[in-house]
Amino acid sequence: QVQVEESGGGLVQAGDSVMLSCVVSGRRTFDKYAMGWFRQVPGKEREFVGRISYSGGSTRYADSVKGRFTISRDNTKNTVYLQMNSLKPEDTAVYSCAADSEGAWGTSSYWGQGTQVTVSS
Repeated sequence: QVQVEESGGGLVQAGDSVMLSCVVSGRRTFDKYAMGWFRQVPGKEREFVGRISYSGGSTRYADSVKGRFTISRDNTKNTVYLQMNSLKPEDTAVYSCAADSEGAWGTSSYWGQGTQVTVSS
C-alpha cells in the first residue's frame, strides 16, 4: 500500500512564500516514482502545477507558476517539496501531490488528500 501525505498549507498574504511537503511511504522505493503537484479550486478541474523526475534532475511547470514555484525532492527522505514564492490570490486552491511510476497522472497514480493554501489580497 502506498500512502501520500501533503503538509504545509495555510493562510498567507499575497506576495508571501510557502513551502509544501509531500511524503510517500509504501512498498516501492521513492526514486521509482515521478512526482507531480496539482491544485484544484471547488467547481473547477484539477490543474497541473508541475512535476519532477525520479532523480530530481528534470522539472516542468505550468506557465501560470513558472518562475515563482520550484519543485524539489529528497529521495533519502521520501519527500517532494513545492516552494511557492510571490503568491497571488489566484493561487488559492487545494494542493495535492501524486506519485506515479510512469509519470502519467491518473487513476492509477497515488494521490494525497491535499492541503489548502489560501492567499489573501
